[in-house]
Amino acid sequence: MKNIVLCFSLLIFAASLAACSNTFDGAGRDIERAGEKIQDTF
Repeated sequence: MKNIVLCFSLLIFAASLAACSNTFDGAGRDIERAGEKIQDTF
């Protein structure tokens, strides 16, 4: 039983890390685009 809980917990942890990296990638692209728009304005 403990092995099943441990495996499930590790799976959830790995999925959370994958989601975080995608979120940070998206935020980085958004910030980069915003900077480009500001540069184009001036």
